[in-house]
Amino acid sequence: MASHSFTFFLSHALILFLLHLALPCYNAAAKHGHSPSRHYRHQAHHSNPRLYHAYIALQAWKRVIYSDPRNFTTNWSGLSVCNYTGVFCAKALDDPKIQVVAGIDLNHADIAGLIPEELGFLTDLALFHLNSNRFCGVLPQSLSNLALLYELDLSNNRFVGPFPSVVLSMPSLHYLDIRYNEFEGSLPPELFKKSLDALFLNNNRLTNAIPASLGQTSSSVLVLANNNFGGCLPPSIADSADTLEELLLINISLSGCLPPEVGFLYKLRVLDVSLNHVEGPIPYSIAGLAHLEQLNVGHNMMTGVVPSGVCILPSLANFTFSYNYFCEEEGTCMNLTSKGIAYDESHNCLPEKPFQRSEKECQAALEHPVDCFQHPCTAGFRGPPAFAPAGFPAAAPLLSSPSLSPSPSPSHF
Repeated sequence: MASHSFTFFLSHALILFLLHLALPCYNAAAKHGHSPSRHYRHQAHHSNPRLYHAYIALQAWKRVIYSDPRNFTTNWSGLSVCNYTGVFCAKALDDPKIQVVAGIDLNHADIAGLIPEELGFLTDLALFHLNSNRFCGVLPQSLSNLALLYELDLSNNRFVGPFPSVVLSMPSLHYLDIRYNEFEGSLPPELFKKSLDALFLNNNRLTNAIPASLGQTSSSVLVLANNNFGGCLPPSIADSADTLEELLLINISLSGCLPPEVGFLYKLRVLDVSLNHVEGPIPYSIAGLAHLEQLNVGHNMMTGVVPSGVCILPSLANFTFSYNYFCEEEGTCMNLTSKGIAYDESHNCLPEKPFQRSEKECQAALEHPVDCFQHPCTAGFRGPPAFAPAGFPAAAPLLSSPSLSPSPSPSHF
């Protein structure tokens, strides 16, 4: 009981905080006009029309919930929607005398069902968490009415279709988590122009090259892992230097060389480009990332020297460069244990080091050097790798790394 009370208090406090952040966008909310349904428009004779609209929306939602093994929606009956499990009310931004539905949190409820268009009636919603359920289908366009929505977490469900473009119409949205679903197709360039603090897109079926607008992201955390984008990392990534702290590009069929512009991301703490088809050397510009704690370039086709400038980074705690074709380690890189750095250097071409590639594999890499100036990394490049030794896996497995798995609530709050 104490744990439930604490969770309720925390969710309520968070909703109040998010409503405060959304206050400048309240006028924009009034101008949004996508009507979820005209059927109910003149039926409200309730002392609080907004709560009555919430009642209509939640009852419509309950009708398309097909499985609720933990009985989260059992008490979703009657007009007192503020007493519904997982529904949180707060004072309206424009009228503190009335209560409105400001948050829905059904994380880990294991509910199966759809998202009805009537949820567009919840125009005061600031927080919408559906992490770890079995919701499926597509998101209705009526959700564009949620102009105060600050956090949207749909992770670990069964949603399908193209990238849900309706999120682009949510002016207050700052946290978007749609990982572990079945979204497919291209990312809209407009996505990276939104003022998002964190963006989680991993473990979907997204394809085609990463848009060049990537560098316009304002996110501090950007996770694109376990999709099939292909192409190269756009050099425009340098434009996100003032905000980006974590960049995870694991297993996205990335090809070409890493652009030196990666070294401009001076706030970066985590960089992971493992399980791709990246070629060429580690850009020496990475030696300027003083805050970098984790660097993973493992399971690629990278060659050349492991630069000492990277190995002496002051914050570096974990450096993985295994399953590549590096042939030399400079300076401190030869003894990272002395610096207390966890590392993996196996399956390269490093002389006198254990667990390295065969001489035949290493010779193939040596005979096909990659000139990154001849093959600049530009969005849309999908050419074949310069060489493909037998030791390189044909397809990388999907990952279930804890850092990529959905959590009950955003880590930055």
